[in-house]
Amino acid sequence: MFKDFKDELICTGGKLAIMGGTFDPIHLGHLVTAEAARVQYGFDHVIFVPSGQPPHKDRKDITAPAHRYVMTILATMNNPYFHVSSFEVERKCPSYTIDTVKFFHEQYGDKAELFFITGADAMQEILTWKSVPELLDTCQFIAAARAGCCFQALENVTKELGPAGKERIHFFATPEIDISSTVIRRHLKEKKSIKYLVPETVEHYIYNQHLYGCNGK
Repeated sequence: MFKDFKDELICTGGKLAIMGGTFDPIHLGHLVTAEAARVQYGFDHVIFVPSGQPPHKDRKDITAPAHRYVMTILATMNNPYFHVSSFEVERKCPSYTIDTVKFFHEQYGDKAELFFITGADAMQEILTWKSVPELLDTCQFIAAARAGCCFQALENVTKELGPAGKERIHFFATPEIDISSTVIRRHLKEKKSIKYLVPETVEHYIYNQHLYGCNGK
């Protein structure tokens, strides 16, 4: 069902960013954030990793991994710097960040500098994550939030992590794109348009597959 990620990317060095998320569905805000981070930090590749079984979310509320994986491919296919990995969606057990980071480190760690892009709100919970010292030793983190967002809570967390937190976690102010997957799902449930919120290819896929309770346009 899933294309082997190793066939999609031959990494010869440089900076490689992992962007994990549920992507339920992936939307323009995700893409704008990834592209802005790529440019600002000089990433050579950005790998989108749709989650399989997120350990901190109710699986009943999440669309099947196969659909989220396909939508992510459709959304990113026109950007040569973007790639999609099926690593997490193929796993039969809960997906922890450390497992994903270790996978890519084993694949490319000796060739590329690894980064992980995630929301600043998620990063505030890093003290509860699995194997935090190993995580910070293996990759750096880009904590993304909209411009004007108060990073004070996250700064307090990084202080608790000591020098590694300060050196390995970077704050990134994203462009002002007020779109969320929650809003998109609500629009679909209420029969509202999602045009210009998601890529056209993703919009067509959602309607054709009758996802999120919709029965076509």
